[in-house]
Amino acid sequence: MVADIDGTLLQRNDAAAGLLPEATPGAPLAEVAPAWLAAKHRTVQLTGHNSATETDAPLSGVIGGRRFEAHPSVRDDGTVAWWLVDDTDHQLVRDALHMERQRTAFLAKASSALLSTLNLGRCMDVTSQMAAESLADAALAIAPSRGHRLPVVTCVRGGVPELSHQSVDPDEVPGLGEALRGFPPVPSRWIDPLTAPQWLVPEGFGPVGSILITPLPGHGVPAGALVLLRRGKSDSFSDEEEVFARLFAARAGAAMSAARLYAEQTAITDVLMRELMPPTLHQISGVDFAGRYRPSADHERIGGDFYDVHPATEGEASFVSLGDVCGKGLEAAVLTGKIRSTLHALLPLADDHQRMLSLLNTALLNSHHARFATLVLASAVRRGNEVDLKLTSAGHPTPLIIRTDGTVEEADTRGTLVGAIPDVSARTTAVTLAPGECCVLYTDGITEAKGGPMGNVQFGDERLKRALSACAGMPAESIVEHVQMLAAQWLGNRHHDDMAVVVIAAPRTHHLSAVNGRTRGRFTG
Repeated sequence: MVADIDGTLLQRNDAAAGLLPEATPGAPLAEVAPAWLAAKHRTVQLTGHNSATETDAPLSGVIGGRRFEAHPSVRDDGTVAWWLVDDTDHQLVRDALHMERQRTAFLAKASSALLSTLNLGRCMDVTSQMAAESLADAALAIAPSRGHRLPVVTCVRGGVPELSHQSVDPDEVPGLGEALRGFPPVPSRWIDPLTAPQWLVPEGFGPVGSILITPLPGHGVPAGALVLLRRGKSDSFSDEEEVFARLFAARAGAAMSAARLYAEQTAITDVLMRELMPPTLHQISGVDFAGRYRPSADHERIGGDFYDVHPATEGEASFVSLGDVCGKGLEAAVLTGKIRSTLHALLPLADDHQRMLSLLNTALLNSHHARFATLVLASAVRRGNEVDLKLTSAGHPTPLIIRTDGTVEEADTRGTLVGAIPDVSARTTAVTLAPGECCVLYTDGITEAKGGPMGNVQFGDERLKRALSACAGMPAESIVEHVQMLAAQWLGNRHHDDMAVVVIAAPRTHHLSAVNGRTRGRFTG
């Protein structure tokens, strides 16, 4: 198709005649050609530029519902020859590729946002908000019911997610009950928007034009359902959009399922941890007890060291156990739990330490654990102002006695560790604590802690004894804190083994200078 400088059509070929029937020679180009082409013709005439070689991108526009590229060629006589190339199919491919890239980027962003948290509530918030921003005018992330209530997170485009709990029957919404049970989604065209219950539509949303409901698939168990809403004047969901919504739902469901599994495992772990954690100690039957435990890794709460204090019955002694299982972390903690449970079951034999150790040794040898442990057992009972102790060591560091004058004595008890050989032997010793005196039980994580000025020197037995000598007369809790503080300072930030300390003390007696202002006074514990 050729036009002169005045915009008059001079020539056309058969293809141009078929495309622009009114474009006959002599007709003004502005009247027979689309406006975008006529406007460009004037620009080309004024500048004399050939767009095929001098412009960044070819001119394009729509003619008869199809898209064409227009390429001008300025001839020597000043006329312009226009070549029209049908680019409709190429443009559809480019549009589809652009849309696919956008969707791929959205799914990648969604995966990153969803997998960045293991909090179920946060996953539901992200799911509803991202779906509302990119897939619909509003979105609801619905988790499986808890009792008779559905956890629902609702988000309108441009808004923030809001959590509610709905006491409703999901089967009242076509496709919702099935989606929550993990069945394939119902096509959106099967769902009448007018049947949407009030709780499903956000406040102030207006009339609903179309609804899409799709499952949120989880790991073997449905994670919930995703509901997408579009307003009345919006386009209905196309088949492609429904497929894309399911792709997004698959990622959201996987993240929600992982978050729910993590929450369940965390709850189970917390329950087990409460049983494995050392108890909080205090005064029992007139005897002061204090203890402290530090695991080998700061991010762990349990390990291979443990202690327990079982209160005395009327007229009986309180029973104390402190031990060190071979190994660290969760595996050692499992055996720790077994030992503590076994000792608890053997409490009726608490007055016979040797018998308890023999039965515990048999139980460990018959288990699948290939680990051993060292133990120290103590029975403590208050008699008057003093505390009588029975101490038995089974391969464990010797208990230390702090006297009122600062003297530190080693208890005369030795024995073999448990869980390694068929027969165990141990020597039990008796110790009496006067008011203000105490017995310190500890694990080798204290004495074998490496640090100090040189960085690789063990804290050692002698350094511990000197530290305890300075603790004469201190309360049991203060002694525990002091030992743990010294060990921590010695270690610095270096790696260490589990550490546990238990102090058994005879309470100090206090002299009352006068009673009723007359007598010389008395001692009271």
